Formats: sequence, structure tokens, C-alpha cells
Amino acid sequence: QVQLVESGGGLVQPGGSLRLSCAASGYDFSTYCMGWFRQSPGKEREFVARITRNAGSALYADSVKGRFTISRDNGKNTVYLQMNGLKPEDTAVYYCNPSRTQFVCDAPLGSWGQGTQVTVSS
Repeated sequence: QVQLVESGGGLVQPGGSLRLSCAASGYDFSTYCMGWFRQSPGKEREFVARITRNAGSALYADSVKGRFTISRDNGKNTVYLQMNGLKPEDTAVYYCNPSRTQFVCDAPLGSWGQGTQVTVSS
């Protein structure tokens, strides 16, 4: 019943910015940690960032630290990923996912949406 709809991807030049959105439904959004993940062809899905249910703590992969910012709006059941200083290696399909357990950021639930394509190229 969990539904996740990612949007905001597109083609951007190196050094550019994009803001991704993930609209969630089918569960109590505000009680779950939310995370962003990405996957490139030939690679396994990797962790990008996560944020606690109250937005009090955020964690980032080393590869995006200082460039990406995760945020959430519990009133809109939406989590965002602001991406600045984009690099070609950021090219991937980006997915959002809630934690598998309420109130803690343990692991992703694993029910993936369609994702949104981000392509960084000149």
C-alpha cells in the first residue's frame, strides 16, 4: 500500500542544481525516517541521504556531503533532496524510501517507486 512518487529529475550541466521531490502515501509518513537512494546502470542501489521523522538529524553519504541537502514537509507527506554542484558521477535514477520501522532509521522498507532520472552532462 506504500506509494512513492519521485519527481524533479532532468538533464543538468556539471555544477548545476536540481531539487528532487518524493510524495508519499499509504502510511503514517510523519512517524518514519525517510531516505534517498540512487542507482546507476551496472551498479547496485546506494544510500545517498536520510532524515529523521522530526527533521532533527540528517546523514549523508561521503560522496554527496556538502553538496546535497535533505529536508521534509510532514504536512505535505513529502521529502526533498536539494542537489548543488552536480557532477557527472551523480548521474543515476534517484529513489526515496521510508525506514522499515517506525521512529528509527534502521533500514529502507524496500518497496521502491519508479524513481526519477538525473543526468549530469554538458
